[in-house]
Amino acid sequence: METMVKTNLSGIKIYKRGKVRDIYDLEDKLLIVATDRISAFDYVLPTPIPLKGMVLTGLSVFWFHFLKDISSSHFITDDPSLFPSILKPHSEILKGRSILVKKTNPLPVECVVRGYLTGSAFKEYKEKGAVCGLRLPSGLAEAEKLSQPIFTPATKAETGHDINIPFAEMAKMIGEETAKIIRERSIKLYETAALYAEEKGIIIADTKFEFGYLNGAIILIDEIFTPDSSRFWDKKTYQVGSSPPSYDKQFVRDYLVKIGWDKKPPAPELPPDVVEKTKEKYLTAYERLVGRKLSI
Repeated sequence: METMVKTNLSGIKIYKRGKVRDIYDLEDKLLIVATDRISAFDYVLPTPIPLKGMVLTGLSVFWFHFLKDISSSHFITDDPSLFPSILKPHSEILKGRSILVKKTNPLPVECVVRGYLTGSAFKEYKEKGAVCGLRLPSGLAEAEKLSQPIFTPATKAETGHDINIPFAEMAKMIGEETAKIIRERSIKLYETAALYAEEKGIIIADTKFEFGYLNGAIILIDEIFTPDSSRFWDKKTYQVGSSPPSYDKQFVRDYLVKIGWDKKPPAPELPPDVVEKTKEKYLTAYERLVGRKLSI
C-alpha cells in the first residue's frame, strides 16, 4: 500500500510544513494536506503509517460537522472538485487527505481538556497534587476519571515540547475574556464528543484544540478528536490503575520507550508489525466513531 510522506504541489506556494501536515497558501484560504508521517516525542519518525493522513482528515471533517453548533470552524470543504481551479491538476493526490480552510489569526495556545488522569498530567499530579495549577483530590490513580473535565492550556512550540501553563498565564497572553471563551468552548466540545464516543465504545481520555480569530470571531482550527490529538481508549478493556490500551499513537510511543530510544535524533525506524498494528488502531478509531469503513 502506497504511503504519502511529503507533497510538492507544483505552482502552489507552501505556507508551512508541520510534523504531519503540508499547508499551502491560497491567499485568504489554506489547503491542509495530511501526510502519513507520524511524530513521537517531538520528532518525525522515518517510517510512515499507511492511510494515517486519510484517517486524520476524515475524522476531523466528521467532527467539524458534528460539533458545528458548539463552535464554527475554519473548514470549507474536503471535496477536491470544489477546490480552487489551480488545484485541479493535483486532485488525485489531494482526495481523502486534504481540506480547504479559511485563513485565520491563530491563538498562541493549545487548549487541552482532560477527562481522565493520565500521561503528563498524572506525572504532574503525583509530584504536585495538581495539574496546571489546578488542585485535584488526593489518592487518584492512573487513568481515573475526573469528577469533571479540567482545562489545562499549553504554549504552542514550533520545536520541542509544548509547555503546560496555568489559566492565569494564558489569560495574560490572550486576554481574560478570550481565555474564558475558549476554556468554556473547549470543555463543551469535549463533553459532547466524549458522550458520543462512549456510545461507540471509545473513551476520549483527553484531547487538544486550537482556535483562531477570523473577522473578530473565535473559531476552531487545525484538527479535532483524531488519534494524533486525543487519547482514545477501548471502553471494554479500560481499567483504572494502568495506562489502558488505546487507538492512538500511544502504541508507537510505548514501543519507542520499550526499545530504549533516548529521544534524540536520529529517530528509529518502526518495524513492520508496529506499523501494521498502528494502522489498524487508527482505522478502528475511524470506523467506530464515524460508523463506516474509510473510503480509500
